[in-house]
Amino acid sequence: MRSTNTRTLLATLLVGGGLCAGLLRGQDWDMTALLDSMRELPNGLGTLPPVVAPADNPQTPKKIALGKALFFDKQLSGDRTISCATCHDPDKGFSDGKTKAIGFNGKELPRHSPTVLNAAYNSFQFWDGRAASLEEQARGPITSAAEMNLADEGELVRRLQADARYQGKFEEVFGEAPTLTNVARAIAAYERTLVSRNSRFDRYVRGDKKALSHQEKEGLALFLGKARCAQCHSGPNFTDNKFYNLGVAEAADAGRYTVTKQPDDLGAFKTSGLRDITRHAPYMHDGSLATLEAVIDYYDRGGDDAKNKSQLMTRLELTPEEKRDLTAFLRSLTGELPAERQ
Repeated sequence: MRSTNTRTLLATLLVGGGLCAGLLRGQDWDMTALLDSMRELPNGLGTLPPVVAPADNPQTPKKIALGKALFFDKQLSGDRTISCATCHDPDKGFSDGKTKAIGFNGKELPRHSPTVLNAAYNSFQFWDGRAASLEEQARGPITSAAEMNLADEGELVRRLQADARYQGKFEEVFGEAPTLTNVARAIAAYERTLVSRNSRFDRYVRGDKKALSHQEKEGLALFLGKARCAQCHSGPNFTDNKFYNLGVAEAADAGRYTVTKQPDDLGAFKTSGLRDITRHAPYMHDGSLATLEAVIDYYDRGGDDAKNKSQLMTRLELTPEEKRDLTAFLRSLTGELPAERQ
């Protein structure tokens, strides 16, 4: 066994999960057997539940199809060069593969484009959580001067009404002509279909104990124990939907503070969900870490020095082998994408 601390902490968690007491006998516990014996994993880790749409924007096939067309339509930007898919490309994990997003007129934006995969499960949208819903998130970039730069709703409506693809579609779906609100509702409906499922981790949780390799199970033990990942990356989407200052030295970006004006939120950003993490590198809110290995190294050293850094960011003292195990587990979170995604 690699880590006595991991064994001790995880054993405590597993006992609470309904572990067979016989597996605890002896000092050299088989952690993979402990994990395999659990009915449920700690920290709410498990499969994703069904997506729940808000009552004022129910899912319908026609609305989803309309939202999909709008998601890929560049005429939603001021100069007709940018669509939602420009920064949220299906072939790049619904991110863009760039360190930082590129906005209107090719200007670099201050943050990395977050994926919209599984965004339906987020309590807040954007790195700073300024949007409380997918509808609000979909609306924001269209009207932002820095991003898509089409703040004139009248111009948006004229473009859509002149496009044969949309003739009668808004009336059919919403019972009225195009509006910015209904554009956002349709895009949000499409985004709620962007859910990845049936990862090897999911199959493991559902009972296929061979779905994860021994190394990946060792990584899961570390994720729950010594590496302390599950303190924040909890729940079925591997995020607690909270905000933390991780010590990333980006002094000009106040993060969550710009929304709440609370001193404790200075430099804090939303906990990223880890599902499909292999699909949307680079990582962190500023895209400063290129690989999963670099991310694990960053957490292992307790982050960098920065004002207001979270007290949770402390040195982990992971061994090279433990880092490899943890990386292997994170790769098992890559799931199957919806067939009709583009």
